[in-house]
Amino acid sequence: MNKKIIAPIVVTIILLAYFLFYFGILVAFIDSFWLKLLFVCIPVALAIVIVCVCMQRINEIRSGEEDDLSKY
Repeated sequence: MNKKIIAPIVVTIILLAYFLFYFGILVAFIDSFWLKLLFVCIPVALAIVIVCVCMQRINEIRSGEEDDLSKY
């Protein structure tokens, strides 16, 4: 495995763990069903976006676009 791929994966795992912990604590203390539903949908959407961004970054690294800021 390429060493440059490790950093995006680690950051993704840390962010996902943070969202699970933070929103899990919030949902545990909320009584309303609709608020619980809202506080479950938000982190699920964010988790999907974070995983998609991580997969795009890994594809960029594998294709050789390691420094994509140089295009701008």
